[in-house]
Amino acid sequence: MKLFLTDLDKTFLRSDLSLSGFSVSLWNRAVEGGARLSVATARSYTGVVKLLEGLHLKEPLILLDGVMIAAPDGKIVDVCSLNREIADEIIECGRRVAGAYPLLVGLDESGTERFIYPKERNRYQEELLETYHNDRRVLDADPLRAMDRNLKIVYMESEEVTAALEEELKERFGPDIEIKRSKDPYMECWFMTVMHPEGDKSHALRKLEQIEGVKSEETTVFGDSHNDIGLFAAAGRKIAVSNAIDELKERADIVLPWSNDEDAVARFLQEELKI
Repeated sequence: MKLFLTDLDKTFLRSDLSLSGFSVSLWNRAVEGGARLSVATARSYTGVVKLLEGLHLKEPLILLDGVMIAAPDGKIVDVCSLNREIADEIIECGRRVAGAYPLLVGLDESGTERFIYPKERNRYQEELLETYHNDRRVLDADPLRAMDRNLKIVYMESEEVTAALEEELKERFGPDIEIKRSKDPYMECWFMTVMHPEGDKSHALRKLEQIEGVKSEETTVFGDSHNDIGLFAAAGRKIAVSNAIDELKERADIVLPWSNDEDAVARFLQEELKI
């Protein structure tokens, strides 16, 4: 049985973060017909459910760049987190090297998802924070300290700052962390995410294949950006949308003639599944 897994931003979602009626209808008909469809995204469970309202979700979801796998009802199936000690060291390294403070995504003592912002924020963090207006998961911290279970440590800075910080962190922590760095698709900054070394999309895909009982050659993935490179390396068939970065297109088995704004994923599934 085949498994289809798509990235969301700039891949399945349109650039305004919407889904067309065609994409929703096609997805739901495919799922009701027995197709296994799911997502692999940097977004959290709450964000995914909100954006994909109306979509039939029956398979586990790869969330937070692969740090978490959750059931459609939100129950955590698998999670990889950084402990408090190493996360605090990463925060201190960012302060020392670049005067930069990250956003922390983690789980509190009750298992509730939390977003912790530094008291002093840059303009990119302020802009992102506006999208979480009245969200009870968001907390300010002064001084910024890690949680017991840290899922993602996210820096939003210039390309130069994130590159320098990435180099320093790799030298300091080596195989104890995983770093993903890419241009933000919506703001003029770079995102650099630090996480558990097994907390990426490629490891999550391997775990999901075991959960679903499928072989790697039976998986098809869709993507557009740097954080999909690992996903492409692990999957049986790799498909890039037309607006994908060149680095990903070079790794793709298929480059679609359509962009995310032209319902690329849904149009491919329509042809593939003949629905």
